[in-house]
Amino acid sequence: MKRLPEILGFSILAAVLGLAVAVQGNANEPGSAGADAAADGRGNSFVVRNARVFDGEQGIGVATVVVREGLVESVGADVAVPDGLPVVDGTGKTLLPGLIDAHVHAWGDARRDAARFGVTTAFDMHGMADRLPQLREQRESLADTGQADLWAAGYAITAPGGHGTQYGFPVPAIDVHTDIQAFVGERLGEGADFIKLIVEDMSAYPGAPPLPTLAPEQVSAVIEAAHAGGRLAVVHASTLGDARHAIEAGADGLVHVFADQPADPAFIDAALANDAFVVPTLAVIASLSGTGEGARLAEDPRLATALGGEQRAALGTVIPGVGRNDRIERAIASVRAMHAAGVPILAGSDAPNPGTAHGVTMHGELALLVRAGLSPAQALAAATALPARHFGITDRGRIAPGMRADLLLVEGDPLEDITATRAIIGVWKNGYRIERDPMAGVPPAQAAPADTLVSDFDGSTPSAAFGSWQPTTDQMAGGKSTVSHRLIEGGAGGSAGALAVAGEIRPGFPFPWAGMMYYPGAGPMQPVDLSGREALVFQVRGDGRSYNAMLFSGPSVQGMPATLAFQAGPEWTQVRLALSDFPGADLSLVRGIAFTAGQPAGEFEFVLDQVELR
Repeated sequence: MKRLPEILGFSILAAVLGLAVAVQGNANEPGSAGADAAADGRGNSFVVRNARVFDGEQGIGVATVVVREGLVESVGADVAVPDGLPVVDGTGKTLLPGLIDAHVHAWGDARRDAARFGVTTAFDMHGMADRLPQLREQRESLADTGQADLWAAGYAITAPGGHGTQYGFPVPAIDVHTDIQAFVGERLGEGADFIKLIVEDMSAYPGAPPLPTLAPEQVSAVIEAAHAGGRLAVVHASTLGDARHAIEAGADGLVHVFADQPADPAFIDAALANDAFVVPTLAVIASLSGTGEGARLAEDPRLATALGGEQRAALGTVIPGVGRNDRIERAIASVRAMHAAGVPILAGSDAPNPGTAHGVTMHGELALLVRAGLSPAQALAAATALPARHFGITDRGRIAPGMRADLLLVEGDPLEDITATRAIIGVWKNGYRIERDPMAGVPPAQAAPADTLVSDFDGSTPSAAFGSWQPTTDQMAGGKSTVSHRLIEGGAGGSAGALAVAGEIRPGFPFPWAGMMYYPGAGPMQPVDLSGREALVFQVRGDGRSYNAMLFSGPSVQGMPATLAFQAGPEWTQVRLALSDFPGADLSLVRGIAFTAGQPAGEFEFVLDQVELR
């Protein structure tokens, strides 16, 4: 079986590749939410009248909520509706604070995807540090961003070669010679909002190769340094033993529940003594247990209309080699015991791991928390007031005067039926209404030309009947792989020419690639409607390696591609890849098709000819 880090790593690779090629041309991307707001006169002052209100801690009955310039002005049953403000009728509906996802890994359109489903704030548990100042600037503003705010750890703390180092970007790590105080100081200097430690040797995953991890004394030293710097220290641990040590060392919380064995009294006592919280991320554990929770979310008609194609595909992703097991039952038993004892439980999705997607998975997580013994009100608090309180955020997570107008309006009563959170009527961020149509602002795709032949490479340049070709390598993401291309004489079936692609996959980058990218549109990453085509057909020969055809599609230039493998043997062979077989591909918005080499490291060469979209 592929272990979880490998799966997530590939997802990040795909996102990096998509982002890298998108840099070359994103003219077709939708404009900002602020521009949309200006165009239609939408503002950030309004009233929600006669809605059932959950204020982040408890239901307060039917009330009126006045929002003025992005902040809650007043809340109550007797609040008068000010003249001149737009009114939203909340009759039969429930108004909640915007949800807070306490565990994500966000890149690309993650924050916009999250907002469509009422997640207006999230905590990123590992990512590149250079974006931290921008994230802080956004969340301090009341602008119409159209996306969730993000608090972030920056680089998680791990061992050299340990979990967290495999995601396609360089990660500083701690070894036996590291000055831990100085190391943590560097993370704080980068702007880390909290410190995350990774204690993961893979021993909780039978059959998985072991990984180096932090020693107990290193864990203790990092926690001490984080606290000295005025930051929380949270820990990824997969075993009860590692989790208990982290809590006893002073960790403020766990960002997963361990699932190797149920929580024991010693762990619960330690968590209570240290006022430590737990973010169980039950949704991703359910995915590791083969329960199909993600696929069922995608099928819920209350959610389906706001799902983008990439989200729908992600929810349906099954981790290879994972059969049905009882990992989720152990995790639920632990959460039940911890909650009953009074350990604070916060809601987090760990999106976008397989079987999860940003925003939508929080609604599945809420249902799993209720299954684990939380009442609906307690589950809602775990996704609103409690994460704000435990992470020291004072301007959100509640519906109260002076709070940000991050709001979620749903049909029905989630205090009685937690799944009512899925019947979303409206979402507001900083008082501005979020556009929930995943296709909003995406210009129509170009119509596919009548030609089915893309390239026969019989001319003097690697031209295409429609679209264009460009080389692509991991160098754009910090790798060292190389690629070159040239036209050669003697193509498939006696044709005049073909396109030879050669290079070297070089070590030093966790998920390397090199090859050629075909853009079917008038410019790079501009979408073309290929829904009327059935197959990608091409002739190929090569060195016997396995290669990837990666299809980029959907409303975002930063979306993850759908991938199918093909072989390039010594003789010309026609390859036919049905477009419907590319998992999760949106054929109405095809942006690019890459033909790439990947692992293992070493030289490669393949030759393409007679590329068609039939």
